[in-house]
Amino acid sequence: MLESPLDGSCMCGRVRFQIDKVILPYVLCHCNSCKKATGSAYAANIAVPLEDFQLIEGADLIQTYESSPGKVRHFCGSCATPLYTLVGEKPKFTRVRLGSLDSDFSATPAAHIFVQSKADWESITDSLPQFSEWPEPGILNIPGSRQSTHNGQRPDG
Repeated sequence: MLESPLDGSCMCGRVRFQIDKVILPYVLCHCNSCKKATGSAYAANIAVPLEDFQLIEGADLIQTYESSPGKVRHFCGSCATPLYTLVGEKPKFTRVRLGSLDSDFSATPAAHIFVQSKADWESITDSLPQFSEWPEPGILNIPGSRQSTHNGQRPDG
């Protein structure tokens, strides 16, 4: 667990948020859904207990997209910056896009997941553990993810 206030915002700066606590570990997800949502090789999302996430400005600008049943992505309606995701009917966590943080964040990811879906043009060159899909239960729990809400039975991250 990482405890220190972190600030974040969208690209245009009209949506701002604060995080009081982050629950680790976090992973780099290479599933097709995360690649599409980021327009990149993978997503880096951190778990934040809902009570420790506060929109400071721009709540009226937040737009949503349910990318799969029960997985709602939130983004700035002005600049389209992806900001956070809520998973499940009664989520306990929000999954915040690490790239939306303005504060320094130095925690190292725990693993790469869904590497069977990684982009052909991407080379993973670090020494982090790699999992074809979800890690087996008990090996690595990813708070607020499909793994934790559906016991790893969902096909996407």
